[in-house]
Amino acid sequence: MIARGRVSVNGKKIDSPALNVTTSDKVVVDGKPVGAPDAPRLWLYHKPVGLVTTTKDEQGRPTIYDKLPEDMPRVMSVGRLDLNSEGLLLLTNDGGVKRKLELPSTGWLRKYRVRVKGHVREDILEPLRKGLVVDGERFQPMTVTLDRQQGANAWLTIGLREGKNREVRRALADIGLTVNRLIRLSYGPFQLADLKPGAVEELRRKVVRDQLGLEMAEDPKAAPARTRKRRQVRR
Repeated sequence: MIARGRVSVNGKKIDSPALNVTTSDKVVVDGKPVGAPDAPRLWLYHKPVGLVTTTKDEQGRPTIYDKLPEDMPRVMSVGRLDLNSEGLLLLTNDGGVKRKLELPSTGWLRKYRVRVKGHVREDILEPLRKGLVVDGERFQPMTVTLDRQQGANAWLTIGLREGKNREVRRALADIGLTVNRLIRLSYGPFQLADLKPGAVEELRRKVVRDQLGLEMAEDPKAAPARTRKRRQVRR
């Protein structure tokens, strides 16, 4: 856009993106002023099985963006859930919020409810609690609870503070267990609670500000958030 002469700053066309601008500068694209960025917002989304967490899929599979409500603004996912995983996925309209929540230094606990095939004993789970190396990649210790054995399957609750690709499935496969259902219950202080599959709910601005330590001005262009008090936030 800049190379084609479509962008000007303070009335002068620019030919390089290597230019610092401040809030006092006037940026115009195609003759239209660029407005202030929208206030950061955060949504809870109950991702169903069968959707990929990308904007487009080279295999033509449906994505979460195909199923979001039409009145949603442009959003990005905080991390991912794979095709066969379900549960809580955070969505935001702000790249800075996305990066902040994905940083390893944030250290927020992600909790999963996991069903595995086979009969499980406590000693089988010990490598997960101590940390293990899978295909040359080190996984940090996880919290693991054996909830119950249900026929040929067992239910586990697993907590981890990393977000490595398919970490839970790969770690369990390494100790000989096959995952046949995986549900993310929480991401840091935000919980899935009773949110129905496919449903989206925006968090209150105050909650987002308090939990993320953000300075958030009210966005006059944004519709009032349709929210209610929920159990998904823990102080």
